[in-house]
Amino acid sequence: MLYHLLFSLHTDISAFNIFRYITFRTICAMVTAFLICFFTGPWLIRTLRRIKIGQFIREEGPQSHFDKAGTPTMGGVMIMGSILITTLCWANLTNRYVWISILAMVGFTLAGFTDDYKKLVKKQNQGLSARAKMIMLIVFAVLVGWLTYTTPGFTGKITIPFVKSLAPDLGLFYIVFAAFVIVGTSNAVNLTDGLDGLAIGPIIVSAVTYMLFAYVAGHFKIAQYLQFTHVPGSGEISIVCGAMAGAGVGFLWFNAYPAQIFMGDTGSLPLGGLLGTIAVITKQEILLVIVGGLFVIEAMSVILQVGYFKLTKGQRIFRMAPLHHHFELKGWPEPKVIVRFWIISIILALAAVSTLKIR
Repeated sequence: MLYHLLFSLHTDISAFNIFRYITFRTICAMVTAFLICFFTGPWLIRTLRRIKIGQFIREEGPQSHFDKAGTPTMGGVMIMGSILITTLCWANLTNRYVWISILAMVGFTLAGFTDDYKKLVKKQNQGLSARAKMIMLIVFAVLVGWLTYTTPGFTGKITIPFVKSLAPDLGLFYIVFAAFVIVGTSNAVNLTDGLDGLAIGPIIVSAVTYMLFAYVAGHFKIAQYLQFTHVPGSGEISIVCGAMAGAGVGFLWFNAYPAQIFMGDTGSLPLGGLLGTIAVITKQEILLVIVGGLFVIEAMSVILQVGYFKLTKGQRIFRMAPLHHHFELKGWPEPKVIVRFWIISIILALAAVSTLKIR
């Protein structure tokens, strides 16, 4: 809304022409989202403490986590609210991809909020059933996939990293593929969210990486030069990525060890869903395996642990899954696990960015 208001003044005041540039508005989005989280954080923490919405710690979890019981959670409300407000302020609201991203935000936030609300407010230990939660995520993901696929100028082709000549067209099956990417990313981020700042750090890194990809994909000449799939209109998604990164940094201010607030499913599910949606819109779905490699590793550790446990009737690969708990039980201090996982995330993101030239 601010974009439309301020840019409309450029005919009278030439200085306002700066708002036409995606790069400038992306910076504005990052700063705006950060400030919203930074200034609303203390109020939200006090409010959640007053109404006693605190973190529940599983008995089978690491003993070092027991002192975190009662820490305010559902901080995802602050993150997603910040991203939504910032996107509405600085993005071009005539762009279809912006509204698709907003749909993903709202839909996945609704699923996460419902789960947290049932567990923390209604005191229903299981929260939203796994089946009901998955159905909600799939419905929204399929809708996002369909809206994206039917956008003029968008194709069902998928980009294979490092192989510029191979781009198979999935046709209508692309909608199923997109839904799989979105739901898979959402659940992977949710599994990673287990330590103070562990999930939000890689989210910031991934958002900044896809901010670059979105800008390149939306710019015809740059995309052509780098042999990057050009997606007309996708450049506006840079603003969404900027808002995501800014809100992530603002939340990290309060979520850094020792955390004053946790994001809960209200944050982890929509952040993952939004990241998956951005990967689909920018046609860099496969590359998300590298950019979000830490999320993939965490999710795979759970899959392997559960599968091996069932096949061997009780034996385990890791001391505990997801993987970050394994290292905790090996004696690594929590801050060491967090920072080292962040380092891995940054290295993977840099590897993904290198594909801009290796194609």
